[in-house]
Amino acid sequence: MNHGKIYIVGTPIGNLRDITLRAIETLKVIDIILAEDTRRTLQLLNSYEIVGKRLVSFNSYNASKKIPMVIEKVKSGQNIALVTDSGMPVISDPGYELINECWKLGIEVDVVPGPSALTTAVAISGLVSSGFIFLGFLPRGKNRRRLFRKFADYEYPIVFFESPYRLIETLEDVLEIFGDREIFIGRELTKIHQELIRTTVKELLLDLRKREKILGEITVVLGKKVV
Repeated sequence: MNHGKIYIVGTPIGNLRDITLRAIETLKVIDIILAEDTRRTLQLLNSYEIVGKRLVSFNSYNASKKIPMVIEKVKSGQNIALVTDSGMPVISDPGYELINECWKLGIEVDVVPGPSALTTAVAISGLVSSGFIFLGFLPRGKNRRRLFRKFADYEYPIVFFESPYRLIETLEDVLEIFGDREIFIGRELTKIHQELIRTTVKELLLDLRKREKILGEITVVLGKKVV
């Protein structure tokens, strides 16, 4: 019996029109869609009139338990798409465990590239010319500070995702450990309330402390020290 295949499918990070023709075609023909949040994925499918698909919840809470079932389905000949709520799956995402297991077992994996908050922020920041380091979602408290200290003398820009509820606290750690630096933040990238800010860490903290609240998903690009 021929095995099926796992497709890693990039989806929009905000604007539903930011999807490739190949992604739409793939989602139309596969048997099962593994979705971080099935409700959000259903909205995307409905937007492109993709109907009758089996959606299976696959997220950080249940990934380990779902992987054996997914592997069994692929071995039985079914084709499965892995999507995330927004952007490219597997990047700071539980899909890593599944893809790693597929490689170990010799199960075929393909990728349908799409938008990524990481590359979108790097491109628009104007702070990255070649290399950078990506830290994903940061740990909290002392673990975050410990991580920052490891890269305090790193010569390339540093990119990470952060919750709006911890952004000020994180930037205070940045200022203490890295010193004042050029910084870019992209909030709600490609969405209606998109906000793009390029300034310095000190100036950004002054701005954010004046706000009643900060909302939305945030990508940070930390550049060179301010002279």
